[in-house]
Amino acid sequence: MTIIQLQYLLEVANCGSFSAAAERCFVTQPSLSMQVKSLEEELGAVLLDRSKKPVIPTEVGTVVIAQARETLRAYNSIRESVLELKGETAGKLRLGVIPTIAPYLLHKFIPDFVKSYPRVELEIREMVTADIVEALRRDDIDAALVASGTCGEGIPERDLFSDRFYAYVSQSNPLFERSNIRIEDIDLKDLILLSPGNCMRDQIIELCQARRNVPSHYCFESGSLDTLMRIVDCTSCLTVVPEMALEYIPESRRKQIKTLAKGATSRRIAIAVRRTYVKNSIINALESTILEYAATAGMK
Repeated sequence: MTIIQLQYLLEVANCGSFSAAAERCFVTQPSLSMQVKSLEEELGAVLLDRSKKPVIPTEVGTVVIAQARETLRAYNSIRESVLELKGETAGKLRLGVIPTIAPYLLHKFIPDFVKSYPRVELEIREMVTADIVEALRRDDIDAALVASGTCGEGIPERDLFSDRFYAYVSQSNPLFERSNIRIEDIDLKDLILLSPGNCMRDQIIELCQARRNVPSHYCFESGSLDTLMRIVDCTSCLTVVPEMALEYIPESRRKQIKTLAKGATSRRIAIAVRRTYVKNSIINALESTILEYAATAGMK
């Protein structure tokens, strides 16, 4: 039994597919399949039900996979702990980022981070909050950039800065003539939102006290803020966008941006960290780099 075999087994269980697992591990599918098969032969038990699509663990496989996770967690912690004790900012950081942050923030700090910490191997995935929470619990990622307070109990967060919400309003919407919009004046039938799974959707629903059974002129949901804004441009609808997205709205459409006149019209951006991740030096480096950018951009 080898660490590689356990890693391959976990990837197949996570991906539900040998081909997807092989791609994630940067090996050929036959090579990965052979290693998993060798592990099964050594243990004398079938660990994965290959007749199912997606591939699922057998009863024995479920037990082995749970123990494999603990084994790999301990194995990875050895190297992380040694580097941490030596005071070195080095090693791998697997970072998840929600879609309403990724396109507006990553390119702002990554060049400086990579330049300042060349021994850190940065692996980034764009993921919705629910997938980030699951990945943190399964140790599939080490940390994530999220909206503060959305990961639930048991996942530590480091608060970074505030990101204010703005309305983006169609020129044919009655609220377009206003410069400042009260939440209670928004006709919920005109409000289009991000698709389920995006935490910003839940925040907006809570903010507007909207309910799923409110009839809409347009039943439209998207995982992209840019798509929502384009739909607003060709309808009489409106949507809500974060402050970090404003600079990417063309000058010709800036007049469609309206401030929201209610206290809790913002979100806090935070770093959520896997509880067993011991490399505080890397998280500290990530935090300081982002905060340095935020300070120059006037974000608090």
